[in-house]
Amino acid sequence: MSNESLTITDNRTGQKYEVAITDNTIQAMDLRQIKVDEEDFGLMTYDPSFMNTAACRSAITFIDGERGILRYRGYPIEQLAEKATFLEVAYLLSEGELPNQEQLDKWTDLIKYHTYVHTNIIKFLEGFRYDAHPMGMLLGAVSALSTFYPDARNIKDPENRYLQRARLLAKAPTIAAFAFRHSRGLPFVFPDNDLDYVGNFVNMTFSIGGQHKANKVLQRALEVLLILHADHEQNCSTSAVRGVGSSSVDLYSSVSAGIAALYGPLHGGANEAVIKMLDEIGTRDNIPGFIKDVKDGKRRLMGFGHRVYKSYDPRAELIKKIAFEVFDQTGMNPKLEVALELERIALEDDYFISRKLYPNVDFYSGLIYQAMGYPTEYFTVLFALGRMPGWLAQWEEMRCDENLKIARPRQIYTGPEERPYVPIEQRKALASV
Repeated sequence: MSNESLTITDNRTGQKYEVAITDNTIQAMDLRQIKVDEEDFGLMTYDPSFMNTAACRSAITFIDGERGILRYRGYPIEQLAEKATFLEVAYLLSEGELPNQEQLDKWTDLIKYHTYVHTNIIKFLEGFRYDAHPMGMLLGAVSALSTFYPDARNIKDPENRYLQRARLLAKAPTIAAFAFRHSRGLPFVFPDNDLDYVGNFVNMTFSIGGQHKANKVLQRALEVLLILHADHEQNCSTSAVRGVGSSSVDLYSSVSAGIAALYGPLHGGANEAVIKMLDEIGTRDNIPGFIKDVKDGKRRLMGFGHRVYKSYDPRAELIKKIAFEVFDQTGMNPKLEVALELERIALEDDYFISRKLYPNVDFYSGLIYQAMGYPTEYFTVLFALGRMPGWLAQWEEMRCDENLKIARPRQIYTGPEERPYVPIEQRKALASV
């Protein structure tokens, strides 16, 4: 018997089975051999919300939640956040290695070439109500890109896939900026390709009557936030991109599924919930009462805890540092004082420590976005811009996976057994609900 195997005894039959262990996992299909008789379907696993199921092999992002480690293609997030540009990180996620100067120049030129959107996309965005949520606008416009680039359906051509990934990475900031301007009744500002990727986006969002004079500290802070959000393994939105993409649909439709997932308040909307919570607390004097309500189950502590991280989220540590740099430029936000005191109390309280509730990436990011002039409903759009390289890289990796099949989870049927159809005149009235 191999040491790299698992021996399973079926107590129903006494039969023993040996299942191979690879990369500390077993193949779920190996369990199908475990049957009571030949007509038995075989054993399945039941894992709601995929708490302990690996759906793919990936070389993109490594996370160790117990030790608070996050790496992109092996590079520590701390080093990338300090030294890299967003387009360098996007290239790294896409190609697997950091670019040399020639590769980066070529990559940057390609992105700049595709920053403009078709004029009909502008008309499409103008058709939204003045109060349309910017994430809904981003979702609709990215999905619509599939009709503007029908060649994207040719997903078997690697060069074509590369072109579509570059197009979407280039056009996402333009669409996002247009959504921002639309919600304010401002004219759209077109891309200025003399600016870098992040600078161009900032200019498109905030320019009034000429090129926007960006604060370099705030602009770099925004770039670091985008880098910190660039990928995060098989989260809800990335799983959506892969799941929809497994049907062999085009890139734009696949990524729009990720945007839709990120739209949800339990995923991309968490930093908005933190701002709301801080507003409700109001002042530091109200924190003890709020903490008591959390322990009593009356309130929720937003921005703490994570599905993966069971220690301090490494991104949260970096963002906390950025927050101070930003507020040195903009002036102290009273909410930051509340946040710092809330964090201090929570990190010293056994109630939260025992539950491994540490600050996550959302706890401080909303405060920074707000200080930069972005409204709360726009926070998730910024999240989507940051996550775009990860979605693109995950989609490409999925397309190249020799084990790729259309996603099709199993279920455990809990409904009634077979029963005959009853004519309507013979049916009894259902009890009113």
